Amino acid sequence: MREGTGASAKRLPSLTGLRWIAAFAVFGFHVLHTPRLAGDGAGRAVLEVLFGAGATGVPFFFVLSGLVLTWSARPGDRAAAFWRRRAARVVPSHVLVWIGVLAVLVVTARPERPGPVLAGLVLMQSWVPDPAYYFAVNTPAWSLSCEIAFYAAFPLLLRALRRVPAHRLWTVAAAAYALIWLVPLASLPMPLDLGYWFVWILPVTRALEFLLGMTLALMIRAGRWHGPGLLASSALALGAYLTQPLVWDRWGWVAWMSGPLALLVAAAATADLRGRRSPLRAAWLVALGEVSFAFYLVHQPVLRFGARVVPQAPVLPAVGMLLVATAAAWLLHRLAERPLERLLAGRRPLRRPPAQESSTQERADRPDDPAQAGAQG
Repeated sequence: MREGTGASAKRLPSLTGLRWIAAFAVFGFHVLHTPRLAGDGAGRAVLEVLFGAGATGVPFFFVLSGLVLTWSARPGDRAAAFWRRRAARVVPSHVLVWIGVLAVLVVTARPERPGPVLAGLVLMQSWVPDPAYYFAVNTPAWSLSCEIAFYAAFPLLLRALRRVPAHRLWTVAAAAYALIWLVPLASLPMPLDLGYWFVWILPVTRALEFLLGMTLALMIRAGRWHGPGLLASSALALGAYLTQPLVWDRWGWVAWMSGPLALLVAAAATADLRGRRSPLRAAWLVALGEVSFAFYLVHQPVLRFGARVVPQAPVLPAVGMLLVATAAAWLLHRLAERPLERLLAGRRPLRRPPAQESSTQERADRPDDPAQAGAQG
């Protein structure tokens, strides 16, 4: 939050670095589930260990989104202004990639039905319990459907959370975390496919991770966060990541990783605020994190269509597609995402201010996005 100066006005570059790691994990998960790329034998076994839990990058994005949007919320900001900025951040790149993927599907005689196409274009697909809808056209866009729902509720949620006394925020965080674990139990009477939608896709249930992130931001700002440091949190998250494939499916989808990921996000933010050492602030990692939203949008189409033309083999074709997806993401970020965001949000183009003013000027130009995070969130 930028209510004054000091800690509340600081950027959180470690979270930007973490965004790339999470996006890369999702990429690896999709490689693993692309048979022509994953291969068999030892190569596939290695991919299983490295990326079997890669989809848990999505819960990370939801927790991160809640924390970053709460941290950067403007005092007295109107809901309409917030919604305009978030739409400008997310919608242009989504629409461009959506149209591009749809065009390829039409040209290759693999058209989608009109209903799923329209629902996905307007980011309503996650409300329909049918994979033909929520995975239509550009599969990863289902999570943007959730994010749009979170953005719609954010002003009301923030107003309610700000009324909670600081010493009671722990109770809200604990309640959100407990509900995340209870959601899979509530899905037990449902068949597996419907239970999967209820636990993994439905915006209402996924909003619990977003709420957890919001509460963490308020706790950190109020000086009420006393969780483990970055090293311990990273170890916990890595342990949960490696053991996630061993957990009961319905708990493994979200609940198993949500706690360790929340600790990691809070620890990374705290490390930045307190000036502690953080390898997540490495320049190359932050640079990749800057394009991670675009990468998240384009990576699955690159894998999906690229796998049809490359030789069937593990590792090397996937590395090539990683490079292609990263290059495409950089182009989308530089040529479309940033300029269209500024145009639609009504911001003036960045100038090159004097060196001593550059940091302050950049923050003024992007006041709602201190970590460049939260669009996946």
